[in-house]
Amino acid sequence: MLLPFSIFLVTLILIITQPRGFQIGTIAISGAIVAFLFGVVNFNDVVDVFDIIWDATLAFIGIIIFSMILDKIGFFEYCALKMAKLSGGSGRKMFFYSIILGALVSALFANDGAALILTPILLAKMNILRLNTKTILAFLLAGGFISDSASLPFVFSNLTNIVTANYFNIGFGTFFANMIFPFFISTLISMLILWIVLRKDIPLHVDITLLKNPKDAIKHKGLFNFSWFFIALLLCSYFIGDAYHLPISLFALGGALIFLLIAAFARAIKPKEIIKDAPWQVVWFSLGLYIVVYGLKNAGLTDYLSEVLLYLNTQSQLVAVVGTGFLAAILSAVMNNMPTIMIMDIALKDIGNDAMIYANIIGCNLGTKMTPFGSLATLLWLHTLEKKGIKINYYSYTKFGLLVTPIVLLVVLLSLL
Repeated sequence: MLLPFSIFLVTLILIITQPRGFQIGTIAISGAIVAFLFGVVNFNDVVDVFDIIWDATLAFIGIIIFSMILDKIGFFEYCALKMAKLSGGSGRKMFFYSIILGALVSALFANDGAALILTPILLAKMNILRLNTKTILAFLLAGGFISDSASLPFVFSNLTNIVTANYFNIGFGTFFANMIFPFFISTLISMLILWIVLRKDIPLHVDITLLKNPKDAIKHKGLFNFSWFFIALLLCSYFIGDAYHLPISLFALGGALIFLLIAAFARAIKPKEIIKDAPWQVVWFSLGLYIVVYGLKNAGLTDYLSEVLLYLNTQSQLVAVVGTGFLAAILSAVMNNMPTIMIMDIALKDIGNDAMIYANIIGCNLGTKMTPFGSLATLLWLHTLEKKGIKINYYSYTKFGLLVTPIVLLVVLLSLL
């Protein structure tokens, strides 16, 4: 166990710190190569990992490409400005509306999409409104939190969702039916707890006259109007694909490429720029880190977790669900939710309790908010803010995360019962 754990720990630390500008995908693949060379994993393990993550990774790339095109035509900026205008200048309403917007973007365009695309837009809007640093930070912390806590309703809302749905053969419709209520509960309880914690930094009034008209944010009116129809069509296609047991990446990536061609034909974007700027490093990150974690599985970690989960399953359903959720949350906070979802899925394979599977997803999605390195979305979010001149140190973020996350997680887990 010592060698696999050491390789994992060093890889994770390097991913978090990114020394000398090394990208997360490059570091993860390097860790995987080291694990392979030292015999921690073998070729068959690499094939198994690829089989687990290929659909999730390609779907994620598709969602991000689609989101990038929408961003280019002003879709998200329009939504953010519209939300601000609807507040009527009330700081409280703007705070709640921004959380609702973040929840919708996270649900429909994945948590990483919300972190990467919506955050810069909201930050720019806050600066135009001339809000003080504490207020800007409050809005950003709320937006960063909801990006993960609301990534529950659809299979494509989070990489962890896709991996688990594929591993347990959970259909798109079945997943939605089981997670739509926890999504609403998570959004509502997040709004409440975030307001209680951050309310002192939210102004009573905001001068929304400083903001431009939402329609002025639209770069291509025809494509903007068509995008609403395309989003609805794409969402319907997931349910249709579910009936025929088709991979989700077929629609996520396929839909993104179709929309890319339409946008290119309309001369709204430059396809080469979109393809070039797509987060290809995430592909290497997913493959590399999962291979490294598979070494922990080979060393017996999943066997130990299976014993714990079997014990929880012999208790009441309340204990089984809450225990699984918090176990997944703690592991995600400590070792990142990407490796956690895989080893927990493997450990849950023979348990036979569907509620524990969904509790694992909730734990992995929400538990990440307890530390800054709990999820890829949070790391990207912090990196995005740092490039914009806002640095949140790990201690401050962890203090905030530990204050907000546990109670939100508990309430959402209880909604499964």
